[in-house]
Amino acid sequence: MARKYPIDRIRNIGIMAHIDAGKTTTTERVLFFTGVTYKIGEVDEGTAVMDWMEQEQERGITITSAAISCFWQDHQINIIDTPGHVDFTVEVERSLRVLDGGIVILCGVGGVEAQTETVWRQADRYQVPRLVYINKMDRIGADPEKAIKEIKEKLQATPLVVQIPLGRESEFRGVIDLVEMKEWDWGHDILGKEFAVRDISPENRRQAQQRRLEMLEILSDIDDEVMEYYLEEQDVPVDLIKRAIRKGTIEMKIFPVLMGSSFRNKGVHPLLHAVVDYLPSPLDRPPVKGIHPRRQMIEERKPLDEEPFAALVFKIMSDPFVGSLSFIRIYSGRLKVGSSVYNSTKEKEERVTRLMEMHANKRKEIQEVVAGDIAAIGAMKNISTGDTLCARSHPIVLESIRFPEPVVTAVIEPKSRSEHVKLMETLEKLSREDPTFKIGTDPFTGQTLVYGMGELHLEVLMERMKREFGVRANLGKPQVAYKETITQQAEGKGLYDRQLGGKNHYGCCEIQVEPLEREKGFEFISQVKESQIPDVFIPSVEAGIKESMEMGVLAGFPMTDVRVILLDGDYREEESSPLAFKIAGGQAFRDAAQKAGVALLEPIMNLVVVTPDEYTGDIISDVNARRGRVVGMEMKGGSRVIKALVPLREMFGYATSLRTITQGRGVFSMEFYRYELMPEGVTKEIIARFEGRISAHS
Repeated sequence: MARKYPIDRIRNIGIMAHIDAGKTTTTERVLFFTGVTYKIGEVDEGTAVMDWMEQEQERGITITSAAISCFWQDHQINIIDTPGHVDFTVEVERSLRVLDGGIVILCGVGGVEAQTETVWRQADRYQVPRLVYINKMDRIGADPEKAIKEIKEKLQATPLVVQIPLGRESEFRGVIDLVEMKEWDWGHDILGKEFAVRDISPENRRQAQQRRLEMLEILSDIDDEVMEYYLEEQDVPVDLIKRAIRKGTIEMKIFPVLMGSSFRNKGVHPLLHAVVDYLPSPLDRPPVKGIHPRRQMIEERKPLDEEPFAALVFKIMSDPFVGSLSFIRIYSGRLKVGSSVYNSTKEKEERVTRLMEMHANKRKEIQEVVAGDIAAIGAMKNISTGDTLCARSHPIVLESIRFPEPVVTAVIEPKSRSEHVKLMETLEKLSREDPTFKIGTDPFTGQTLVYGMGELHLEVLMERMKREFGVRANLGKPQVAYKETITQQAEGKGLYDRQLGGKNHYGCCEIQVEPLEREKGFEFISQVKESQIPDVFIPSVEAGIKESMEMGVLAGFPMTDVRVILLDGDYREEESSPLAFKIAGGQAFRDAAQKAGVALLEPIMNLVVVTPDEYTGDIISDVNARRGRVVGMEMKGGSRVIKALVPLREMFGYATSLRTITQGRGVFSMEFYRYELMPEGVTKEIIARFEGRISAHS
């Protein structure tokens, strides 16, 4: 099947920002002006195409990333609209992993806000070139110069201003394009369909020429041809300017800055032009790299249809009509309905029965996908987020997706015993969809535990269970998801020598444990010889250690940031078994961990409070009382912005406290920062509670 568009005319982009900066509103205008929709959807009215979930429409926020395609200037633009709320940061993470470019939206009044910094860091990690769109230029207090300054200072990036506003606040009519030196004037047209593109008026010409010189000065450092024109004070051709901007954007040396008011339908047309002109196609990105699963060598795949097939699964979604949908980004090759695809991560092969092009929650059946496409596969059983799909004859394992650890936990129980099986099935489906939602079991009470990124995250998932799966459950009060770690190096020994089922099982191992840096997780190194422990039993030792780590040593919380070195062991040819070595591994770990000294880790949150200045002292006192530490303060638009690091344990109910302190005038946002050692006094309190739980169930 021939391509609709050449691969150099495809743009895979994401729209991301702080909550309430106008991501979904901008996307809805893009869909309307490109002809995908005949009516503009509004977030406030619950009619946004991209916010198709009932809860998104009711709450007025984006919860899940939605994919849709549109067409502009003979280009195909595949858009993913991502959530802004920190509880759903997983959606941003997995979207950025597969995108070629992005649009970061800033509020013209708020500028660079807390979640903006988070998504910017995520985009940096995946090397995603970006445009910056300063939205809400019609709002009172809109200050694009301040926003541009914050891009430099807070994001450590080089903004390239390619537009300046035509009017401010209530007088905002459009933009002045510094590349083509034209005015885009929407006047007072409500729909935004009618606008004039004309030469710059005399009263704006001097400012535009000055700002254009500043733009060319930055571009002269990127492109030698532009530098020649600039130094000789000649007029730089428009095509050369666009080529230089595109080059600098793709290399992430610059980030073009555009302006508009999406809600007033002003500024979206030039934004679409910029997506086509400046953001990369799949061909502009480096070849994707992976590992050959058997040879353990680095493999590359170029974004060409003739290359062997390779794709990454970046999202799983339950669909009431299709069952499980697996969203994939195709990096190379072709995939047709009826062909087989090899899951190199799980080493399994499955037949592709359905391929779909996604339009938010609607689907269109297609017969083939090619390099550069984003599509969905239906009815695949053994697929998880982060899996690589490829041709069996040319296997490759692509880099998976990193997800943050959940920081809150709660007990969940079905409303009735008869619903227990259905509840567990539903939880499994939700955890497949969302890698930051995990399921566990309390080792002492046997109750089912769920883990998430915050109270809102768990609340939304509970509502989804009821509405989409027809399962009603009781959720306990959210608690902090603590972890345990060791504080020093120690050695331990495990021995299992018992009869089971008329046969003796024997396994013996000695290990050394040592602490790792925060957020390093777990490392296992084997230094034994085949004569000490045969290779076939080493995975069993590791499995036993991991199982013990999940149970914890001090207070029943999972252990992390530990390196385990297998030093020595013993086996008997006729009696040794995987089970014996698994149990011995667990015993050795518990022995070593107790000698190494175990400490509790607690999640620390990055708190940002925006408040009138007169409440600053009270808020800082409250933060200190919550064991927090203030790390920064600044004035922003007449308000004080306070940044602090505070333990999550102390932040439950903070919204009510802040409302009381500031008489309802303060707002805050909070995101996970990292796990840190808990103070001794608080640790004793947690352990005392834990000991009471043990005695109650012993």
